[in-house]
Amino acid sequence: MSTQARGLNNFISDLRNAKSKEEESNRVEVELAKIRKKFNPGDAKLAADGSNPSLSSYQRKKYVWKLVYIHVLGYDVDFGHAEVLALVRSKKYNEKSVGYVALSLLLRGSDPVMGTIVSTMKKDLTTAPLASGKKKKGAVKNDAVQCLTLCSLANISGLELIQAMHVEVQHVLVSKSSTEQVKKKSALCLLRLSRTSPNLVSGREFAPHIGQLLQDKHLGVLTSLMSLLNGLASHHATDYEILIPHVVHILSLLVMKKQCAREYLYYKTPSPWLQIKLLKFLQQYPNAVEGHDIGMDASGYVSQLINVVSKILMETDVSESINKSNADHAVLFESVNLIVAWGTTCPVTMREGAMKLLGKFISVREPNIRYLGLMTMAKLAQIEGSVEGAKKHQATVLVSLKDADISVRRRALDLLFVICDTDNAERIVDELVAHLVVADASIREEMVLKIAILAEKYATDLRWYVDTILKLISISGDYVSDSIWHRVVQIVTNHPQGDLQGYAAATLFVAVSPHRCHETTVSVAAYVLGEFGFLIAERPGMSGEEQFHVLHQHWFNVDTKTRAILISTYAKLANLYEECRPLVAPVFARSKNSSDVEVQQRCVEYASIREAFSPETVEDLLREMPPFEDKRRSALELRLLETEGEDSAAVTKASMPSEVEQQRALQSAQMLSNSPIEEEEEMPPIDEQEDEPDMEPIDEQEDEPDEDEPGMEEEDEQEDEPDEEEEEFDDQEESQEQAPDAGGGEPPEDKKEDVVENGSANPVVVGIPKELIPAMRKAFSNLCTSPSGVLFENSLLQVGVKHEYVGAQGRISVFFGNLHSSALHHFKVKVDQ
Repeated sequence: MSTQARGLNNFISDLRNAKSKEEESNRVEVELAKIRKKFNPGDAKLAADGSNPSLSSYQRKKYVWKLVYIHVLGYDVDFGHAEVLALVRSKKYNEKSVGYVALSLLLRGSDPVMGTIVSTMKKDLTTAPLASGKKKKGAVKNDAVQCLTLCSLANISGLELIQAMHVEVQHVLVSKSSTEQVKKKSALCLLRLSRTSPNLVSGREFAPHIGQLLQDKHLGVLTSLMSLLNGLASHHATDYEILIPHVVHILSLLVMKKQCAREYLYYKTPSPWLQIKLLKFLQQYPNAVEGHDIGMDASGYVSQLINVVSKILMETDVSESINKSNADHAVLFESVNLIVAWGTTCPVTMREGAMKLLGKFISVREPNIRYLGLMTMAKLAQIEGSVEGAKKHQATVLVSLKDADISVRRRALDLLFVICDTDNAERIVDELVAHLVVADASIREEMVLKIAILAEKYATDLRWYVDTILKLISISGDYVSDSIWHRVVQIVTNHPQGDLQGYAAATLFVAVSPHRCHETTVSVAAYVLGEFGFLIAERPGMSGEEQFHVLHQHWFNVDTKTRAILISTYAKLANLYEECRPLVAPVFARSKNSSDVEVQQRCVEYASIREAFSPETVEDLLREMPPFEDKRRSALELRLLETEGEDSAAVTKASMPSEVEQQRALQSAQMLSNSPIEEEEEMPPIDEQEDEPDMEPIDEQEDEPDEDEPGMEEEDEQEDEPDEEEEEFDDQEESQEQAPDAGGGEPPEDKKEDVVENGSANPVVVGIPKELIPAMRKAFSNLCTSPSGVLFENSLLQVGVKHEYVGAQGRISVFFGNLHSSALHHFKVKVDQ
């Protein structure tokens, strides 16, 4: 053999001794030219298949081996295919073996020459093995040739080749004359072909044949067959559901009776690889145990399966041998995954036992077992009723968050994310924020994203959510993506109830007051102050001018993207406060020639907006942004999905809305639909209003609504300029009277008498507090362009208005809601005609 391979050995030695890549390449080019000349000499006549018949068997094999080696080194080989096919067609085993190896490496299924070899491959695949007594010297070993053919077919797997050969592969697999080695190869080959063409095998017709094969006693055949079955069932699970009893029977023999050939016994564990494949197949049928009475059906396969899984859970323990421990725990974790797949249909005692066992494993020193324990517990905790068991191990999981292994820390973070709920959200978030200070850079971005999602999902007070995000920015501002602070803006904008918007504006004002703060803080503060800064403008040290100075001190320290946000904020401040206009104008003038197109365009447009449009249009253009659209998945959830994939436990948890989110969405929906009272009667059509004079809302019918609306604008303009204290008090009285009379008509002159008459024995005219006037102006402005809205709201009372118009008729309905815990007594409303 050494003499025959001398030329190949010398060629390989020359390449290994090459001192540079260039020297190796030159040697390869010389050899390729030599081989090409041997295969296609100019003076020799070639055979019908294009091969050179003058080459001896030794020469053909030697040159083809050289081509294979050159191909493995990464060089292109685009000739010699005819010689490879000639070797495949040979009747000698040593030539066929070389030919099939070269065929697998040098040719593809789409090559035109593959059509000429299909008949040879079919013949090699279907020829029955020779009887042991009839073998002759030099005869081809048919079972080995069948294996060579199957391996080459699996490696090439071109679509045309698959269509031509898949029937023969199935026949070889189910044939009783096929040896165990051929059955194993054919099962794996069919698996490879089915991955290329998922609909290749008809499950309903092929499942009974697999059922017969599952009765084979050879564990190697069963292992390969289960690989095929898992692949086929992943595409058409229902077609192979009838095989569940066969699979359970095999699993029971391995686990309960320990029936296993000695060569498949791994550290006294019967074929752990086969057990894992069997459990993986059962995981594809989560309803397998549903509807079965386990106690009564003691002889059924369901009870048998429950007993098998229970025994795996009870008898698996940490072993001194690492290899045995790894094998046993691999089977154990697949059993827990089966319990996870069953979900709520699994017996409660089995779920509790699995959770207790996993709690033991997440505290061991072995990092691999701890990693798998954390990952599996996260999956198990998603089952309804199982999270309480996982929360008992919260302290252990927090310790794993500080593990030296980054992968263990990631799984601990996932588990904390899954077990977090309303009861422990603040503690878990605070722990994660505290750990964020010392966390590695490799995990910080993931931690920031998950902390932001948890704080949003379980924030009973959204002010805590705002504070948490600001902590994230101050600790790891570089890892806070734009989608996180965009989400803060969206939540603050979409929740006008309460004092969230004012709190966010005041908190961000304080956050950007220092000369040094993160740019993300400047971005979110600029947006929030531009939208809701008017809510804190009356507070000491937070006027519109102060807001401008606090933001503008960061102008030269931020990039152009943040400057664009600042420019829009300056324009809104200048629109609300005259004292800000001289401060903003120079900024716009200097930035008109900015190199950034976005900054330049904004400055030019905002600087000329008052010259191009009327004051009313400018007010509309610079009005605060409307509520954002609530999508099914937020940008943070989509980011998490993109990072971890659909199968992640954290993604599954993030996609399920919490109770807090549901309550928050309900409140937002009520605000958006402007229904101040929880059970509000639907407004009847205008044509029916005369037939229902006793309806609860106060209706006022107007003949010409279009003439009343200018009056509403005049009132708004009068309210916008409370220069003196007396005028401001009058404006407050007008707004107070306008709350029940939202039609915008002329206010009556005897407002004080009405209040006295409707008041108590010692009446006091209170009026509207100063701090509510900006909010009422905003509400009134929105009502001018929207059909309904909340006009007035304090701790006791909420006043909502709806108005609709058909032709020359209009109707305005006013709704009153009691926001206090106690009932309102002697409440009266009077509207003068």
